[in-house]
Order: sequence, then structure tokens, then C-alpha cells
Amino acid sequence: MISLQKEMEEIVMTQKTGKYLFYAGIQTFGGYQHTTHLDEVDIAVMGVPFDSGTTNRSGARLGPKEIRSMSNLVFGFNYMWADEFDLDKACPNIIDYGDVGQAYGSTAVDTMLNETYIHADKIIQSGAKLLTIGGDHTIPYGPIRAAYKKYGKLALIHFDSHQDTIPSHGIISHANFAYDLVVEGCIDPSKSVQACIRTPLDNVGYHIIYAREVMNLSPEQLADKIKKIVGDMPVYFTFDIDALDPAYAPGTGTPVVGGPSTHYIRTALRNLAGINVVAADIVEVAPQYDHGEITALAGASIAQDIMCLMGYTKVK
Repeated sequence: MISLQKEMEEIVMTQKTGKYLFYAGIQTFGGYQHTTHLDEVDIAVMGVPFDSGTTNRSGARLGPKEIRSMSNLVFGFNYMWADEFDLDKACPNIIDYGDVGQAYGSTAVDTMLNETYIHADKIIQSGAKLLTIGGDHTIPYGPIRAAYKKYGKLALIHFDSHQDTIPSHGIISHANFAYDLVVEGCIDPSKSVQACIRTPLDNVGYHIIYAREVMNLSPEQLADKIKKIVGDMPVYFTFDIDALDPAYAPGTGTPVVGGPSTHYIRTALRNLAGINVVAADIVEVAPQYDHGEITALAGASIAQDIMCLMGYTKVK
């Protein structure tokens, strides 16, 4: 009886009974430690609960909280990569850095841009890779500028239903970063891709793979096409959840029909293994429009895939 009691105590102390109870405990991203200490960190996950740049339905400020919640389910297993790659072995020190850039009022955009740059720069200069959880698509300015500071000109891989290439002329929203950061010189559009686009604007030199073409390619063919464009450039990967068809991601601010499924996208990302992703974000999850949390679940799953892309280059 004593030995059985000791065995049960050991199980409880090592948390074996709670490993798959994703609904329990403090909701950090993936269950990783929450800290701002960056010594020997492989990947830092940073939330930006901000949606003052939206031009349609607001609510993406709630995205980081909900994606964190669903990530604790997602990170219990990893069927898409498990046959070849173990993220935690490749990147044994992953942290949840917490939230930055949460601002409101007339100076909200400027405050967010400043704070995200400061923290992204701190993380990236430490040698860690950065995954930012939005928030709306205004948030890439700071992380891209910080990545450019360390790595030089970047290739952008941009999954979205919108191009986000409207010149801001100083009035910044979620529709401007892909134009402004080319003009600034941070992004090389000739080595960059915008995929799943279905609301075309004027192009500024990107390789655009419209949704109608994506749907006629296999995920493997799409990945191969993207790889050939970006080559061995340092990559900033930005994923707007509305790249998915609204059937798979209804919880977003500006949904557009005619996109791919979550499985299609995850298979494409799996086949991008080997590209040099130095920083990334996932944005525009707006939970109040969600049904059964499927959009947040998709966001957390795609975030896991992007983190695997970051870690894959460490072991291959």
C-alpha cells in the first residue's frame, strides 16, 4: 500500500496526470514558460492584442488570448511533423514572452508600433526567432523592421486574401505594411510571395499567387513554387487567418470566400521545410465571430507549423 501511494504521488508531482488536460492550468502559449529572459532562447512567442488598425470588423485584439487557449490543445500532439521532426528537441528553450503593444486612444497605433519594435528588436538581437500573435495586420511593422536590422533585406512570405499594399501616407492601418515596408527597403519584393490573394490591388513587385491558381495546385506544388522564389533569403512569414476560406476561419474581420482549407495550408507549410524563417506572425483571429473555436484552433495549428519551419533549419 505504501509503495502504491508513493507511486501515485510521483505521478502527480511529475504532472503525468495533467499532460493532456489542455483546459487546466495557466494559459501560456503551448504551455511554454512565461518569461522575458532571453538567455539561450530558441523561439519567443509575443502577443500583440491590438486591432485599432482594422478597416472592417474589429475584435482581433482578443486573438492572442484565444490562440493561447487553443494552443494548449494543439501542442499536445503534432501529427503533421511527428514522422520526421520534433520541435521541442530542435528548440528546447521556447518561451511565451507575454503581450506588448496593447494600446488605445488617439496614439494607439504609434504606441503599438514603437513597443513592438523595441521588444522584437530585443528578442531578435538575442539570437532567438520571433513568432508574433496578433492582433490585426498592422503589427508586422515593428517585427519586420527589427528582423531587417539584424538580417538585412528580407523575403516576405505573405498568406492572405488581401494584398495589404495600399500606401499609408502616414495613416497606418492593417492594409499598408506590404507596401510601406517595400518602400522602406526592408523587403525585397522580387524574392517575396503573396499567396491566396483574392482582392487584387496594384502590385509593387511581389510574386502573387492568386487563390484561383492556388486551388488548381497541390499543396506540394504551391510549396515548391514558393521555395523557388524565396531561395535561401532570410524570410519573414506573415499569415493572415483570412487566407483560409471562411468555412474554415469564420472568426476574422474581413472574410473573403474562395480560399483553401486548413488541411491544404498545413500540408503546404509542411512542404516548405528548409526555408530560412527568422521571424513570423499570425494575425486577424477575431474570436467573437468564431464558431466552436475553429478559427482560433486553425490559428494555433498554423502557428505550430510556422514554429516548426523555424526549428527545422536547426537540425537539417
